[in-house]
Amino acid sequence: MRLLLFAAARETAGGSSFDRQAATLGDLLAQAAADFGPDFAAVLGTARVWVNGDEPESGGATPLRDGDEIAVLPPVSGGS
Repeated sequence: MRLLLFAAARETAGGSSFDRQAATLGDLLAQAAADFGPDFAAVLGTARVWVNGDEPESGGATPLRDGDEIAVLPPVSGGS
């Protein structure tokens, strides 16, 4: 499966796309937080996470399969 990171998630992880393997969404996000560190974990706390373009109905318990795309979308602040 592919982990796609945007905005602050991309910046804290040092990249925008990573291939990973995990049984559930919760497992995947825990692995990413451990790999990318506390700044990334803090971003996860405010980010929306989508699986294949949709919000997962089962949250962290959502099962993942090969070929899935998981997007981490932190809130984006804009100027006026």
